[in-house]
Amino acid sequence: MMPGPMTATLIDGKAIAQQVRAEVRDEVEAWIAAGGDRPGLATVLVGDDAASAVYVAGKQRACVEVGIEGFAYDLPVDSTQAEVLARLAELNADPRVSGILLQLPTPPQIDGARLTTRIDPAKDVDGLTPVSAGLLSKGLPGLRPCTPTGVIELLHRHDVAIEGAEAVVVGRSDLVGRPVAALLLAENATVTVCHSRTRDLPAVCRRADVLIAAVGRPGMVTGDWIKPGATVIDVGITRTDAGLVGDVEFRSASEVAGLITPVPGGVGPMTIAILLRNTLEAARRQAGPAWTAAADRPAAVSVGLRQPGREPRRT
Repeated sequence: MMPGPMTATLIDGKAIAQQVRAEVRDEVEAWIAAGGDRPGLATVLVGDDAASAVYVAGKQRACVEVGIEGFAYDLPVDSTQAEVLARLAELNADPRVSGILLQLPTPPQIDGARLTTRIDPAKDVDGLTPVSAGLLSKGLPGLRPCTPTGVIELLHRHDVAIEGAEAVVVGRSDLVGRPVAALLLAENATVTVCHSRTRDLPAVCRRADVLIAAVGRPGMVTGDWIKPGATVIDVGITRTDAGLVGDVEFRSASEVAGLITPVPGGVGPMTIAILLRNTLEAARRQAGPAWTAAADRPAAVSVGLRQPGREPRRT
């Protein structure tokens, strides 16, 4: 039997990410014109992992695009935990730096997860420190994880009715599953979080008005798991011999869903766009009480060691 025609509307993450970047660029210009200091983003890369180097370079180029000052620190692969911690401590104290991002994964001798907890929560533009997680859990203003916030932004830009909707999140990781579930709860969705022990997972997914797949298993979610007309957000991305694929089997899913993200080109581009927005929001908050009101708006909530004589590479 030949597959049927695609009926779902594509959610173009690339286009929406460009809109967000343009908005951030305009807001950075307005912030500086009003007397604010230029926001700064520091990236810390330990080692020579090629993929990580590409990701960091992309983040630094994006900073230039929107008027954020970039500080790139590339540390040797044999750096110690203490050396990386010392670098983070310097950045925590540096008033030029509004946000800090430690690129993961790190080399085996470095405990990247533990080091992330040592980033000043006020500069935690990745939204991954325990303090940031606690603020999200309590529904208090703070910097939110970039990819989950990007998911919510995609839903908003397509006017998806979240309030009262049944939302199913497949995956319970600290990076995506748990925080996106918390963000959906904040939008008054009825949220179910699924995992490897969930009974009859396809049946649970078929209840969803909004289905978010974030497990890293290529093509796991097929069209017969999807409620007709549902919105399907595919966060997964895996490199295979056939190219980059998501957790959702796109062909069959697109015949049933009402809205769907492609892989690549869906959620991925939103991560850097939200990182830039978080950096601006961090700068606003760090400027003090006079600027706090400007920062507390929905966008913010939805918010080697240096050798002597060497300066960080800037962009």
